[in-house]
Amino acid sequence: MNDVVVHGIPGKYEVRDGDIVSIDCGVFKNKFHADSAYTYAVGNVKDETLDLLRTTKASLYLGIEQAVVGKRIGDIGFAIQSFCEKAGYTVVRELVGHGVGRSLHEGPEVANYGKRGDGAKLKEGMVIAIEPMINLGKKSIHQENDGWTIRTQDHKPSAHFEHTVAIRKGSAEILTTFFLY
Repeated sequence: MNDVVVHGIPGKYEVRDGDIVSIDCGVFKNKFHADSAYTYAVGNVKDETLDLLRTTKASLYLGIEQAVVGKRIGDIGFAIQSFCEKAGYTVVRELVGHGVGRSLHEGPEVANYGKRGDGAKLKEGMVIAIEPMINLGKKSIHQENDGWTIRTQDHKPSAHFEHTVAIRKGSAEILTTFFLY
């Protein structure tokens, strides 16, 4: 909800007009995992927050464009970071995407920031989760006492979008979908 970046524990909070809600789900089928997240706008959300959602979602696809054979992990992070920071947002550093396979979280780590040409080389058939976590305010986060919930330090909104993708030649294959009504 709103300033929760990831892992919010459902509780007694009632979703209200103007909130944003991020849902992060994993699937386990035929001994393999997939991971996806989407941030939903509830009712009349402030324009500045809607812009954050649009930018974060667009950055996901810019990262996916870099997820091809021969590129490097840093190319993905650079695409996400440069786009979001140019728009005036900040990139969470402590939480990253990851490899996906027989375990939900595998190597390599897929940061949402980085340098072009840096990091592990992407190879045919690798499967990774790319998941920008972008803040309206400062990049700083903190963990709540419940041991799970991660919030923005300044309590400004955070958006999170994620796809699981297979590395291919020419263009990545998106393995998850955003089904919206």
